[in-house]
Amino acid sequence: MSSPVSINYSALGERSQPPTIARLMTLMLENPKLLSLAAGFTDNQTLPVPAVQAAVTALAKRAGEPEYLQYGTNQGRPKLRALLADRLLSLETPPDADTVRKNFFVTNGSQQALYLAMQVLCDPGDIVLVDRPSYFVYLEMLVGLGVQARSMPVDADGRIDAAGLSALLETLRTRGELKRVKAVYFVSYFSNPSARSLDESEKNAIADVLTQAGVIVPVVEDAAYRELYYNQPHAARSVLSLPSWAAFPKLYLSTLTKPFASGLKVGYGTSSDSALLAKMLHVKGHHDFGTANYNQALFEQILSEGGLDAQLAVIRPGYQRKMRALHGALTAGGLPALGWSWAVPGGGLYLWLTAPAGLDTGMDSAFCHACVKAGVLYVPGDLCFGDDAPKNFIRLSFGVLNETDLIEAARRFVGVAKQFA
Repeated sequence: MSSPVSINYSALGERSQPPTIARLMTLMLENPKLLSLAAGFTDNQTLPVPAVQAAVTALAKRAGEPEYLQYGTNQGRPKLRALLADRLLSLETPPDADTVRKNFFVTNGSQQALYLAMQVLCDPGDIVLVDRPSYFVYLEMLVGLGVQARSMPVDADGRIDAAGLSALLETLRTRGELKRVKAVYFVSYFSNPSARSLDESEKNAIADVLTQAGVIVPVVEDAAYRELYYNQPHAARSVLSLPSWAAFPKLYLSTLTKPFASGLKVGYGTSSDSALLAKMLHVKGHHDFGTANYNQALFEQILSEGGLDAQLAVIRPGYQRKMRALHGALTAGGLPALGWSWAVPGGGLYLWLTAPAGLDTGMDSAFCHACVKAGVLYVPGDLCFGDDAPKNFIRLSFGVLNETDLIEAARRFVGVAKQFA
């Protein structure tokens, strides 16, 4: 029951609101007949139970004291950090590989790393430049911290618009707000929500415009989906390796939750700036003084035995089949003829749909309510914009449903779209 005393909350407490992702997950879990294309869950049928079981058994049989059941270090287990650094350095060759290795750290999922970075970089009222569209859970986190998100302009094809970004920065300068820009953030590989990958030319364009404007601020590259390609990896290097970003403090983040098992909640990253990492670890120490040591020890075993690559070999074609099932059912059902459009992705877990202009697909729209009534759930696209949010976008996730249910969910979705045509 509620307290009879009126509590004087902090500014952060007053700003806090239930996250939309929790609302979507609750809707899904409380309505078993609802087919969810919303929450980005991974595929239950291919979760790596044998690999986890083998790792658990190996740890239990290990000679000596079971240190893996004790507290660990705040920065993360040294062996796991080394294994993850090796994995990143197999994908690209940054000029300062020693710093990449030294400044590796482990977090409770990549979401914690994002929160730590924003806590140490931003005060309420500050500004972060974000991709358009962007990861909506991150955007909601910024709102909770009192930080403003400003979307970097894109052209008609969704590519970074360098001239538009330059104009945005000039507008901020004119308003006296440029000094409040504290960071730039983007999801660079098979992104959530759009499944687009940024080319090197786009990454370079962002750096060049920021440099010309004198805005040398930390860049946060979210590479959570980098290894979830279907047939081939996206060729672009990260900001760690691109000369155009050399002067910027860089934070590269990724996770083991999407490519292996989301329930183990282990994320990781590396920073080009030791002082930034130290600040983040100071705050992390207050959060948890170390990510779950046992989960990290499991991943040491799994990575050492090739378990992650084995899992990726299973889920890459599996997710491609699911994507094709959903894409094919939407197409066969006649959705393009109703004025809807989307690109076929080369990786990731999402389709990013553009609805006909003028159709409101927001959380409280008639369209959204009709979809829930019809037994299908999606993520409203307006949640995925830092500002100037259009209302006619939708994110569909095909991660958790099997192909039969994806086809049925598509049928229900198209049925509602026909009602609003």
